[in-house]
Order: sequence, then structure tokens, then C-alpha cells
Amino acid sequence: MYDSLKNSNQTDTPKHIAIIMDGNGRWATRQNKPRAFGHKAGVDALKTTIESCAAYGVKVLTVFAFSSENWRRPAKEVEVLMSLFMLTLKSQAKRLHKNNIRLKIIGDRSRFSDALQDKIQEAELLTVGNTGLTLVIAANYGGQWDIEQAAHKMFQQASDNNTPLSELSLKDFLSTADLVAPDLFIRTGGEQRISNFLLWQTAYSEFYFTDILWPDFDKSALDSAIKCFSSRQRRFGQTSEQIKQDG
Repeated sequence: MYDSLKNSNQTDTPKHIAIIMDGNGRWATRQNKPRAFGHKAGVDALKTTIESCAAYGVKVLTVFAFSSENWRRPAKEVEVLMSLFMLTLKSQAKRLHKNNIRLKIIGDRSRFSDALQDKIQEAELLTVGNTGLTLVIAANYGGQWDIEQAAHKMFQQASDNNTPLSELSLKDFLSTADLVAPDLFIRTGGEQRISNFLLWQTAYSEFYFTDILWPDFDKSALDSAIKCFSSRQRRFGQTSEQIKQDG
């Protein structure tokens, strides 16, 4: 089933993949369907990607489900997205747990309904002890918000504990503080921008843009992205010669 993946060099497998799942609405429009149809198809594509990442040995998969700017969309579409989020949590939490997948939701939850906040907490608690893939869903998330809230927490801790700021690190207060930084950043749908997603965390990520609309992003599409990642030399500020010497 995963023969093409097994043939890849496993040492080149990214530990953390971050994805902007773009193109649901356009996918639906091309089929003369309402945008909600595309969002539901996008959930199916996410399930496939989760399974593929788990099979590949990826440690963390972070997906951008709903940005802090998405509240500007038509009220009806936002309502559909919130309902779909709740439905997906209800239907998939036990499945994630059964497959040893840990769920982590990042973002400002305060704007969600009480019922949705409770369901998020319930799903996280159910899977908190799992040791396989960590699935991170960014919902009502923005990279600028993440940095701002991290700075606030850092200053608060410094004040409360009378600790010099020089002894603290901002990255330890980000919503992803317990995770490795993304190695591979994928955006589907043809756009080539970060869109306020993981601004701090992607400083040295490898970027991969594809015209494939998210509902059509399948195992082979992920395989192509990872193979492209594996072909790149990651230098982290060093020269190619230094990397070769270290290798």
C-alpha cells in the first residue's frame, strides 16, 4: 500500500510537516457545488494525509484549519466550518485514540462556543497519553497572535518570578513549545504565501507549493512533497562545504 514511501530514504523523512489546506472552496465551485461541499471533502483529504503521515513515520502533522482572519468570511460559511469542526471532533476523536494519535489544538479558543471548547478539551484529554503521530489543528490561530501571547506570558512569568528576561526564551511560550519546528511546509491550491501561519516556527522550514486543491491532495501528492524535501540540502546558515564535512 505504501510501497513508494518505503522506497524513500527514511532518514530524509521530515519529523514535522505543516500544511495550509487551501482550495476547498474553489474545488467545490469547479464542480458547481456549494463551498460547504468542498470543506467536507477537505476533511476526507485530511484523514488520508493523517494515515499517510503515520505510515511514513512523521512525528508531527500541523494543519491550518481556521485562521483568526477567517471570521471575515460570510457568516453562513463560518457557521458551516464551526459545525464541521464539532462534527469531526465527535466522529474522529475515538479513531485517533485507537490509532495512538495525540490531538493538540492551538489557537485562541475563547471565541468558540462553550460546547465546542468542551469537545476540544475532551478530545485532547482522551488522546493526551498517545505516543504515535501528534496531530496539531490550528483553529482561530494566527502567527502574529501566537507571538504576541507568547511575549505576554514571558513577561508575566518574568514579573511573577522576578526572573530576568535574558534568562527566558520566547519560543518556550509559543503554542507549539513542546514540538519540534516544522521541517516541511506545504501549501496546496496554488497560492505562495504563509498567510500568518507559524511565523516564528517556520524560520528554517523547507517550503513546497502545489497547484493541487486540498480535496485532491492524496497519498501520491504527499509522496511528491516529501521526495522534493528529501532532495534539498538544509544548511541552517552554514555553507554546503560545512554540511558535507559534518556529514
